[in-house]
Amino acid sequence: MISLVAFDLDGTLAESKQPLKESMGEALANLLSVAHVAVISGGDWPQFEKQVASRLAERADLSKLWLMPTTGTKLYTHRDSKWAPVFADLFTDGERKDIIDAFNASLDATGFTPGKTWGERIEDRGSQITFSALGQQAPIAEKKEWDPDFAKRKIIQADLRKRLPGLSMNMGGATSIDITKEGVDKGSALKKLSNISGIPLEQMIFIGDAIFPGGNDYPAKEIGVKTVLVRDPDDTLTAIASIVACLQ
Repeated sequence: MISLVAFDLDGTLAESKQPLKESMGEALANLLSVAHVAVISGGDWPQFEKQVASRLAERADLSKLWLMPTTGTKLYTHRDSKWAPVFADLFTDGERKDIIDAFNASLDATGFTPGKTWGERIEDRGSQITFSALGQQAPIAEKKEWDPDFAKRKIIQADLRKRLPGLSMNMGGATSIDITKEGVDKGSALKKLSNISGIPLEQMIFIGDAIFPGGNDYPAKEIGVKTVLVRDPDDTLTAIASIVACLQ
């Protein structure tokens, strides 16, 4: 029996950094009528609020929605008519500096410097440091063309692992690499969510577009949670409709 359906965000529920479409907001409301729902992604809370929390249908049962920004290092739930943080596992100032310095050194060493960027390329999200190759505000079309097969980011990721032993780093979205504390990934986020919610991992299913070795959705598969690999939000809509039909 499935009691909770967890999702990646960018590339799964919505295009990169874009709000949920109305059809997805309605689909999630349908799903919340039959199961708990979690969203785990690398973005910080302001991005979650813009993309997800503000885009759900009014009928959605928000008491069953678990929002986990920065790869699950933060958790927000809806209580007393508002969203509030449950926990946040933050980097120290020294750790942040070491990570940002390593990113800059790695980019110089690997040579992946695009001719044009849109906004900051390295973002400090408190509990996660995120590298976005073309900048945080890059157009979706540009993002999709830069590294469609993850080849460039795999080289950067390998270099970073030498510079930052003991930290977790995974590829997400269209151009991103997320760095968190050791052992922090979507698998650990699901385990933490299981402990807090009381829902066993065996009753969860995870849906994402990066369920492959090195992808930031793959840890969900590694801990034994049932997974569904999707290509895009349209694929996700089909998966949600199937799950709702089975659970009704």
